[in-house]
Amino acid sequence: MNRELIDRLCERGILGLVLAVLVYGPIATGAVRANDLLVLQTLTGGALALWLIRLWFGESHRLLLPPVSWVVALFMGYAVLRYFQADIEYVARQEVIRVLLYGCLFFIIINHLHHQESLQLIAYVLIAIATIISAYAIYQFATNSPYVLRYVKPVMYMKRASGTYICPNHLAGFLEMIFPLALAYLFMGKVSHIVRVLIGYGVLMMLAGIGVTISRGGWIVTGIALLVFFALLIRKRSYRIPALIFLVFLVVGMIFAYSNAHNVREQFQQRFSSTQWNNIRLSIWKSAVEMWKDEPWLGVGPGHFDYRFRQYRSKNVQMRPERVHNDYLNTLADWGVVGFALVASAWLLMYLGALKTWKFVRHNPDGLTSRKTNKAAWVLGGCIGILAILLHSFLDFNFQIPANAILAVAIMALVSSHLRFATDRYWVSSGWVARLLVTAFCLASMGVFYVQGVRLWREQRVLEQAKICPVNSLKKAALLEKAWQIEPKNAETTAELGEIFRSECFAGERNSKDMGEIAIRWFERTRALNPFDAYNYMRHGMTLDFLRRFDEASPLMKRANELDPNGYYVLAHLGWHWVQLAANEERNSRYAQARNFYTKAIEWFDQSQLLNYDDNTVARRYKDIVLRKLAELAQKK
Repeated sequence: MNRELIDRLCERGILGLVLAVLVYGPIATGAVRANDLLVLQTLTGGALALWLIRLWFGESHRLLLPPVSWVVALFMGYAVLRYFQADIEYVARQEVIRVLLYGCLFFIIINHLHHQESLQLIAYVLIAIATIISAYAIYQFATNSPYVLRYVKPVMYMKRASGTYICPNHLAGFLEMIFPLALAYLFMGKVSHIVRVLIGYGVLMMLAGIGVTISRGGWIVTGIALLVFFALLIRKRSYRIPALIFLVFLVVGMIFAYSNAHNVREQFQQRFSSTQWNNIRLSIWKSAVEMWKDEPWLGVGPGHFDYRFRQYRSKNVQMRPERVHNDYLNTLADWGVVGFALVASAWLLMYLGALKTWKFVRHNPDGLTSRKTNKAAWVLGGCIGILAILLHSFLDFNFQIPANAILAVAIMALVSSHLRFATDRYWVSSGWVARLLVTAFCLASMGVFYVQGVRLWREQRVLEQAKICPVNSLKKAALLEKAWQIEPKNAETTAELGEIFRSECFAGERNSKDMGEIAIRWFERTRALNPFDAYNYMRHGMTLDFLRRFDEASPLMKRANELDPNGYYVLAHLGWHWVQLAANEERNSRYAQARNFYTKAIEWFDQSQLLNYDDNTVARRYKDIVLRKLAELAQKK
């Protein structure tokens, strides 16, 4: 087999694997589940292996390294450095692996898929998958389907379409990156008439798909993207008439559809008139800013926002938000000013490169002309698509969804690859030094993806078995211990084990004290893995209270309150702690203090703007117990 054939086969193999990544991510609910992300890691690892074969056995292979690639490499290195400094190792490891995945895909795409045939195929595949998912979203909305594929939708999304995503906002984020590319191909692409008709159909389907998400951010951003695209197009005489006709047709169609779609209009008006979620979102943003102020330069750690949130939350947010719902603040909180600057630099360099490239890909010096060109379509459509997702990121967390982050990185790489038409200065010959560096990069990345992937897959398989077991059962505990043996750094597993044995201890069966001691050991392990889990301190203290080790319990309950000072759930259990102290000491003041804790906890819960997943009947029941005990003591006097 000659070197040219090896090179061609490897290039096609890489193209196929990257397309599989771009297609599988969106249809697998955005690849937010660990097992779906493992599929993307496996496919990316295969592409890295083919890169090595092409590098050493194919034809002479040059590297394309525009300025943005150096920033991507710096951020990957910064992520690895922050991993070794992280407070919660398991969480940081999963987050950094995602960063490495995105970085590897960027370098794979920019160095192997910059040929026009590859670019055109990628554009067609993206437009096709976006069209299909949009059609599914329209079906969901029209039939009021409660399902996303085989999964039941969360109640809050029941009257909105989300396609193959769980959250409608993330579907809108996915589509708003692709429809500008489809528009650019529709007007500027060098395609046949049949393909142009199909692309036009895809554009309409994507716009309808964004419409049925009832995503306020998606609608606003889509409108801005359309204005930017047609403003640029109408400036050129050769595109002015068809662009104006299409724009008028589009506006009239959207007005007609909105006026005749009662469900869409009703949902949209409700979302804009409701201030509940807006207030909560602003509260989460404020907490993120306070968190960032404590660690301004490096941030609190990769993926750490959700685990540090309780310490900073306000009283009206009795929930676990997972993300900031603002990618800019999320980046600042997790990665600090250094990480934010690197990410911002990457997008800025992409746009500067696009400006430099534009006059070389548009063919004629007068701007957009009647001559069709896929190069110009990719640069213009890709830049507007990235602009859309960057604007939407002020209101949501699309970059925390792997499928959307990968799509954005892929578009950035493909747009940046067009710099080769402007200059040859970014080509690097693959000499021995370059080959060894690329080999080390590929092998290290493959090692991380496959070694950690197998480990995570084994852990998740056992955890899935544990989920179907009865709550707080010893059978579930046995499976969790097995998962812990596979992955001893997961604080969620050790915390759940501690809670199971605490429940067994409180049940008052035989060996109650032994169960309590086992629970304490798991709580101590959890504290070493995640020192910010207020509930872990709280439950550890409760166990010690039950074992009548009050002096040891009090500091733990105090620490729980410090880590979650505005959480009703911790506050209610502080009341429980004071009840135990009162029963032990028979002091009326202890009960009064407990009553204050309970009353405040219930007040916070009742005034919160979004119901918590925790059951507040516990706090109410404890308050009744306290009031009865106070009445008994008053009668004795």
